[in-house]
Amino acid sequence: MSTPKDIERRKFLLRAAGGLAALSLGGCDDSLSQNPKVIDILESAENLTRVSQKAITGAMTLAPEYSEADISTDFRANGTTDPGDDKYKALAKNNFADYRLKVSGLVEAPAQFSLTDLRAMPSRTQITRHDCVEGWSCIGKWKGVPLSLVLDKVRPKSNARYVMFYSADPMDDDTGPNSLYYESIDMQGAYHPQTILAYDMNDQSLPVPNGAPLRLRDERQLGYKMVKYIMEIELVESFAHIRGGKGGYWEDQGYEWYAGI
Repeated sequence: MSTPKDIERRKFLLRAAGGLAALSLGGCDDSLSQNPKVIDILESAENLTRVSQKAITGAMTLAPEYSEADISTDFRANGTTDPGDDKYKALAKNNFADYRLKVSGLVEAPAQFSLTDLRAMPSRTQITRHDCVEGWSCIGKWKGVPLSLVLDKVRPKSNARYVMFYSADPMDDDTGPNSLYYESIDMQGAYHPQTILAYDMNDQSLPVPNGAPLRLRDERQLGYKMVKYIMEIELVESFAHIRGGKGGYWEDQGYEWYAGI
């Protein structure tokens, strides 16, 4: 039960987050958006939003789960629905029998996992709502291996702070490696019980339009965090050396890194 002190603390956090969010919305002038001090303030606002959510809801609180009757009849597949990447096309043609998930970076035991390996590990099934930053939502049933179990296999080093996901999804006409979608979450999010590497959707193998053979489900964040077509996972200490240095494809275009809902 919340005490009066808890409630006042929550009110303070919400007011603080709301005030900085308003500053963020108002910061649309180009000169302001390039000002290092303004950038620092906006990044602080994002961090405060993240801290506030965790303080109010708890770091390991579950996102709402639904019944079979709530599953959407047509789970929308937006963005890329059939990657044109040559390596991906070859894997899909062979029904992903040769697929290997590479896990590397700041780990004691780098490894590769086939779909058979992943399916042999303990799984979690969850019926959850996907909220897209475009403003639509769908409810789907997902089954997959908890990311925490995969990380336990490779043993993260103490300085690992983020989990990077690299996709086969080409986002630009250029099909080079720097055009492929990528995203990241922090280690706390990686160990959340609903953070899974999903290989089934609605009791069927994950369809290509929805991210086959493997996609991330991180149910407390917006859809752009939930990478489709995962090819590789890397544990890192910072984003500074990766592409635009913001931790994700859309973050490099200006989206917030933390997309909690």
